[in-house]
Amino acid sequence: MDSAAPNSSSSSSAAVVAAAAASGNGVQGGDRPEDPSKQNLAQVTASIQRTLGLLHQLNLNVSSFSSASQLPLLQRLNALVAELDTMQKLADGCNIQVPMEVVNLIDDGKNPDEFTRDVLNSCIAKNQITKGKTDAFKSLRKHLLEELEEAFPEDIEAYRQIRATSAAESKRLAQSQSVCLMEIPK
Repeated sequence: MDSAAPNSSSSSSAAVVAAAAASGNGVQGGDRPEDPSKQNLAQVTASIQRTLGLLHQLNLNVSSFSSASQLPLLQRLNALVAELDTMQKLADGCNIQVPMEVVNLIDDGKNPDEFTRDVLNSCIAKNQITKGKTDAFKSLRKHLLEELEEAFPEDIEAYRQIRATSAAESKRLAQSQSVCLMEIPK
C-alpha cells in the first residue's frame, strides 16, 4: 500500500479483498479463470490494482500541487470515483467471506497469514487430540476382544463372522453407490 491512505477503510477493504484473492481462491496471475465467479474475482482484483495506481497518482499530484495541475487532479479524482464505482459493481458478483479476525489483523497492520497459521496450528492440535482418542479406543477394543476371547471363545468367533459379513456388505453397498454417482450426468 502507498502512503496516500494508510488507514482508510477503502484501502483496508482493498487489502482484504486483495489478500482473499491472492490467498487461495485459485486466481493467479497467468491462469485463465474457468468459471464466472473466478473471472469476476480476477476483474475485482484488477480493479483494486487500478484503484491503488490511481491513489498513488493522486498522492503525487497532491504533493506537488499547483494551480496548473488542478485539471489533471480533477481528472484523476473523477477516474478514481469511476473506478471505485466499477469495483463496487464487480464486487457485488463476488461471494468472498473474509473472517473478521483477518480484517482486524489488517487494520492493526499485521500480516493476515498469521491468522491462517494460527487456524492451521489449531486444526493440527485438534487433529492430534482426536487421533489420540481414536488410538485409545482401538487399543481398548483390541484389549476387550482379547479378554472376551479368553472367556467366551465361541461367541467371539461368531462375532468375528458377523463383523466380516457386515463389513463385506458395507463395502459392496459403498461400491454400488459410487458407481451410481459416477453414472449421474453433470
